[in-house]
Amino acid sequence: MKRNISFILNGSEISIETDPALRAVDVLRQDLGLTGTKEGCGEGECGACSVLVDDTVKLSCLMTAAQLEGKKIVTIEGIARGQGLHPVQQSFIEYGAVQCGFCTPGMVIAAVAFLAANRAPTREEIRDAISGNTCRCTGYQKIVDAVEDAAQKMREGDSDG
Repeated sequence: MKRNISFILNGSEISIETDPALRAVDVLRQDLGLTGTKEGCGEGECGACSVLVDDTVKLSCLMTAAQLEGKKIVTIEGIARGQGLHPVQQSFIEYGAVQCGFCTPGMVIAAVAFLAANRAPTREEIRDAISGNTCRCTGYQKIVDAVEDAAQKMREGDSDG
């Protein structure tokens, strides 16, 4: 049985009629066409489906559509800043931290949330912050380098104003 679910998605209020028992990842990808959020394992182990829910990283494959009600959701499509990329996205490009790209949206989401709370992380803290995200291509070194660079860019941006 379908019901109306309302939430803020990437800064816009939306309301969608859907089955509240559907997984959030399916609502985002199939009903709303936001295919940046990936489904890897479907079991909450790989992090590919990560989204921000009220500024906290959540695995959308483990959430139901009903759990979106009244929440602020940010997907990879909502990370960019206006016409420009978020510093994490820019650093991923610059450091070659993207190979096949499947894990990238979840990695970026995890890094953005982490750097919002820790602008001067150690490399070990970065590794810990992305540890819930599996990458089979990069070996993680370039990802850690990119997050470290993004943190530096964000600190520099804070001192510009």
